[in-house]
Amino acid sequence: MGPVSAQTLPVPESTRTARLRDALLAADFTADGCLELLGATAYAALSRSETVPALRATRGDGVLETLVRLFLLQRSVPRRAAAAALPLQDVVDGGWVREAADGGVEATVDVRPYAGDEGENWWIVSDLGCAVGGAGGIGAGTGDRDGAPDRSQLVLGVGGASTTLAGLTVRTPVRDVLDLGTGSGVQALHAAGRASRVTATDVNPRALRFAELTLALSGVPAADLRQGSLYEPVGEERFDLIVSNPPFVISPGERFVYRDGGMAGDDLCRTLVGRSADHLNEGGYCQLLANWEHVEGEDWRERVRSWLPAGCDAWIVQREVQDPAAYAELWLRDGGDHRTDPASYAARYDQWLAEFERRKVKGVGFGWITVRKTGADVPSVTAEEWPHPVEQPLGPEIERWFAQQDFLRRHDDAALLACRFRLAEEVVQEQIGLPGTEDPEHVVLRAHRGMRRATAVDTVGAGFAGVCDGSLTAGRIVDAIAQLLGQDPVVLRDRTPASIRSLVEQGFLVPLD
Repeated sequence: MGPVSAQTLPVPESTRTARLRDALLAADFTADGCLELLGATAYAALSRSETVPALRATRGDGVLETLVRLFLLQRSVPRRAAAAALPLQDVVDGGWVREAADGGVEATVDVRPYAGDEGENWWIVSDLGCAVGGAGGIGAGTGDRDGAPDRSQLVLGVGGASTTLAGLTVRTPVRDVLDLGTGSGVQALHAAGRASRVTATDVNPRALRFAELTLALSGVPAADLRQGSLYEPVGEERFDLIVSNPPFVISPGERFVYRDGGMAGDDLCRTLVGRSADHLNEGGYCQLLANWEHVEGEDWRERVRSWLPAGCDAWIVQREVQDPAAYAELWLRDGGDHRTDPASYAARYDQWLAEFERRKVKGVGFGWITVRKTGADVPSVTAEEWPHPVEQPLGPEIERWFAQQDFLRRHDDAALLACRFRLAEEVVQEQIGLPGTEDPEHVVLRAHRGMRRATAVDTVGAGFAGVCDGSLTAGRIVDAIAQLLGQDPVVLRDRTPASIRSLVEQGFLVPLD
């Protein structure tokens, strides 16, 4: 049997694919169905590519157990069991399964249940052995399979990065979406539900085939699939939303198409961000995950800010930083280098560290970047470090943040005091101080939604936030607080707008005007 190349992957013929989808639904081969069958422990272990608990949970002969063993655990199943669970001739002719060496049936691709934004039952199709998150490295064991593809061209399934980006993506329906570097089509799948047209690109032709399979099996409209690097496949076209989980790994060479961008350092992410405005409609967003270098003598915030195109607001969030050694070890394990002989592993490790030393890199940051094309003469740009838990999906919070930048840009201090505000949902006040003292040392506002921020406020700020219910303008509230505290209302009106701006930007106050 020949290699599973772009020519011999399953064929998404509509009738056969629909019958396969109906069979998967009938067997409850869905995210919820698999969780119920396997239980929380085995299901969580499966997300780490640990299969033993799931194998123990699927020792019966039910159709769902058969499908889990076939597609998730990638074990051969008896032909009779496969025929009971699937339209067997369809999936054989369509190339989804093939005869195994033991006379049973085995999968040719990984088919993984996935829940959509509104609870839709979807499936992500990727290469065998490419469930993300396993300790064994991507594609572990694929080289032992008959017809295994070149590991450098492997196409990954859904993992933590994919779901994080999907949660970050803005939710407002739009006309045109570009999924740049689509891989197995996870972001294109999400975009299909809120866009009139989805264009998906990838430099790897196998990835485009997998994206086509993912969309077809999930029963969503097909995307316009184009091969090429970065923005080359779309020419001068413009979009309302560009979303990308790019090959952002900062590596000394291009070994794996899915992760190594083939440019020096963090140049791929810089290029993707820097050219985004040329392909965005006014008001459009570009959202991506990225790595960036922490270079000696340079502020990482200024480095990433320098990538931004003119006339764009941006929100840059750094979620974590790894030192060069830890970063190299992470991606060496991802590539399976820890399974090679010690000398080869050490040589590759040294190559990574030598490249970081040459570039004076002291750490690597990971996070997300959202760019919005506004045409503003003075763009609003925030670059911050936020390693704390956030609420997902965060897309609505990101849209709110950019809307607040528009609001604050339109309102000077006088206009701000003429506006009405309300306290955001699930914001609480905490008073911190020594037991028995009359007055607290600190008053803290804490939000339980969105970024889940906390901010210290003074007595005026706490009093202002506490009475913001939309019934009074900010100016009238400030005047009342001044009278209550015996302060000069003019002085208080002069200094309070800065606090209001901060509380609005951080999401504690919601403008009603």
